[in-house]
Amino acid sequence: MKLSLQIDQIDALELSRDKFRNHYLTKSKPLIIKNFANLFPAGKLWTFEYLNKIMGNHKVGIIDSSKSRNTAYTGYDLIMSFSEYSSIIQRDEETPFRIFLLNMFKEFPELRKEFPTPDLVKGVLGNLGLAFFGGKNSKVRFHFDIDCSSVLMTQIIGRKRVILISPFYDKLIYKVPLTSFSLIDPDQPDYEKFSALRYVEGYDFIVQPGDAVFMPSRYWHFNTYLEGGMAVSYRIMANNPADIYNGLMNTTIRLVFDKFMNSTIGDSWMQKKKILAIDNANNMIKKLQEEQKITLLSEGI
Repeated sequence: MKLSLQIDQIDALELSRDKFRNHYLTKSKPLIIKNFANLFPAGKLWTFEYLNKIMGNHKVGIIDSSKSRNTAYTGYDLIMSFSEYSSIIQRDEETPFRIFLLNMFKEFPELRKEFPTPDLVKGVLGNLGLAFFGGKNSKVRFHFDIDCSSVLMTQIIGRKRVILISPFYDKLIYKVPLTSFSLIDPDQPDYEKFSALRYVEGYDFIVQPGDAVFMPSRYWHFNTYLEGGMAVSYRIMANNPADIYNGLMNTTIRLVFDKFMNSTIGDSWMQKKKILAIDNANNMIKKLQEEQKITLLSEGI
């Protein structure tokens, strides 16, 4: 993979709703918005100490990102109070523990007043703000959001490394059929096993506290918390009718069927999907080479 594409960066005070929608949302173009959190009280107020005062006793579900999963997340690995969890991720120690899709605005509506729906994303999905927490070196596996919505992720606490790759490369990055995740580990790409990665380009950058990242619909992302951190994501419905359709199918029929097959025949179902993902990648290489749409990347791999 060649992860040297340069992502646009704009200061939050210089970005209007029209400019965002015309130049980035409608064109499915990623963007870093500098100092975005500082437009809201949350950007100055939210620290672990502050959040503990409000939600420290609240029980939260914990995902152990070191565990292998053959389908979308089905449940939590641990339950603990938020204060217990935040004490773990504030240590300068590696931990795989993450909080995933926490609807804290529902439980603590006073926090929404400190980070209301940004004007950039107001719309059908605008009120759904979800929080994510992770400890040092915890990773979010390589995936795109299963509902195919676009995402505005604002990093409130801590730094995060983000890899972004266009959906153009779906099959070349070994998308697992009926899921929204990939077979590959972007941290350790295996070019012998997954040769199609030699044709893939993308972005690799660090998100600083206070900055936001716009991830267009179906963009693949791989996130690594560089220290204990927290982000809030707001969603925007996809522009493309095909993405809206696939988002509905992914979260209903495909997800239900995939979970049923995993529970019924277990690991053999995942093995079938792995074989199909590899076949899809090999066939896509042949097709794109014939159409002269891709060339082999020799740098950065």
